Amino acid sequence: MKILILNGANLNLQGRRDKGVYGCESFDTFIPRLQALYAEHTIDYHQTNIEGEIVDALHRAEGNYDGVLLNAGGYTHTSVVIRDAIAAIDTPVVEIHISNIAAREEFRHTTLIGSVAIGSVVGFGLNSYRIGVEALKLHLEQ
Repeated sequence: MKILILNGANLNLQGRRDKGVYGCESFDTFIPRLQALYAEHTIDYHQTNIEGEIVDALHRAEGNYDGVLLNAGGYTHTSVVIRDAIAAIDTPVVEIHISNIAAREEFRHTTLIGSVAIGSVVGFGLNSYRIGVEALKLHLEQ
């Protein structure tokens, strides 16, 4: 299985930003650990702060990846174009959030991408990505 982990705005600051919400570990250390845990699979990682680059990465995922784990960051709550990009591709997308967005500020309760993702994993810290891999595997085995 080939998976793309696609992270959006501000996730380059993971491990340094709001540690009480997001934790202390960076993606520089987490992604290699996740790749080692799932060594039988290919897990690629991309992060961008630019909305259009997320759309482009989703389009490129079509035919190149079995699935995408997408943490769109704040774009989750605002981006119709990312929502439409997910809806336009056949590649399954799992929505990922490190924090529990339902337990945070009111504006974070709305997810525009949740309705076009195959499912959402929220609130388990960086383990949300590990759970997302498992959810994607289960979905693809059906």
